Amino acid sequence: MDGFSAKAIYFISIAYEKLGLLTQIRPLIFEAYKDCCLHQNTIGQATTMNIIIRIYLQQNLYEQARNFMVKTSFPESVSNNQYARYLYYQGRIKAVQLEYSEAQAALIQSLRKGPEVGAVGFRIHAQKLLIIVELLMGEVPNRQVFNQKEFQKYLAPYFQIVNSVKMGEMEKFNQLVARYQKMFQADKVLSLVHRLKHTVIKFGLKKINISYSKISLADIATKLSLESVEETEQIVAKAIRDGVIDATINHDEQFIQSLAQTDVYSTNEPQNILHKRVKFCMETRNDAVKALVYPQKEDKRDFGDIEEERDNKEEDLLAALMEEMGMDDF
Repeated sequence: MDGFSAKAIYFISIAYEKLGLLTQIRPLIFEAYKDCCLHQNTIGQATTMNIIIRIYLQQNLYEQARNFMVKTSFPESVSNNQYARYLYYQGRIKAVQLEYSEAQAALIQSLRKGPEVGAVGFRIHAQKLLIIVELLMGEVPNRQVFNQKEFQKYLAPYFQIVNSVKMGEMEKFNQLVARYQKMFQADKVLSLVHRLKHTVIKFGLKKINISYSKISLADIATKLSLESVEETEQIVAKAIRDGVIDATINHDEQFIQSLAQTDVYSTNEPQNILHKRVKFCMETRNDAVKALVYPQKEDKRDFGDIEEERDNKEEDLLAALMEEMGMDDF
C-alpha cells in the first residue's frame, strides 16, 4: 500500500494547488512525511519530500526549501521519476542562489534520470531552465537542443534570447525580454533572464575586443546601450579584472587598448575544460554503478553430496534397527 498512499498524497496536493490552498495543506504533508520516515516508506518519503519542496517554490520560499533539502536526505532506492523531480527542484534553487555550476549539474542529471519518452512538459521546463543557467555561466547552449521537434515550438523565444546574448546586442535583448515577459514570468525564469544583462555585456565586450584594437569608452557605451561613460568604464574594468577581455584602460583619454591575443593552448583553459569533462564522465560512471541491479545469488552447493550423506544416514539407521531385532547376521 506504500505506492498507493504516495500516489494519493500526490493527487491531494495537486488538488489543493489548483484551488490555491497550499498553505492549508502544508501541515498535513509534513505529518505524512514524518509517518513515511517512521514506517520506512521510501516511495512515500520521496513523494512527500518533492511535494514539500514544490510548495515552498510555489510560494517563492527558496531559502526554506534549501534548508529543508540540506537537513534531509533523499532515499536512493526510489524510482528515477521522483529523483528527477528532486534534481530539477535542486537546480531551480541553486540557480536562484547564484550557484550556477551546481544548478547546471543538477539539471543535466535531472534530464538524464527523467523518462526519454513522455513527460514532455517536465523535459521542456528543465531544458528552459538549463538554457538560462548555461547563459549565466557564459556558455552557449548546444544548438541541437532547439532542433528537436518536440522542443522547437516552446524553445523558440529562448533561441532568440541565446542569439541576442551571443551577439552582445543589448537593445535586441531588451526588446525580446519586453516581448516575452509574460511567458518568462509563467516559466518562473524572469528574474534569471534579467540577470543575463551582465552576460550580454560580457559577450559584447569580447566582440568589441576582437574587432577593435583601440576604441573610446563613449563608443562602447553606445554599442552596448549603457547609460554613461562612467558606468562603462567600471564595467570594462571589472571585465578586465575577471579575465573576460585582455585590454588596458586609458583613463585620461577615455579609451581602451586591446592587448595582443595570446595562444589559448599556453593557458590553463584546455586543462580546465578537460577536467570538467572527466569529472562529468566519472559522475556518470558512479551513477551507473549505483543503479546496477544484480541477480539474486544462486545456491551453488553440490546437492550430490547431500544425497550421498542422506543415503549413508539411511543405511546406518537400517543397520541399527536390524541389530536391535537380532537380524545382524543377515
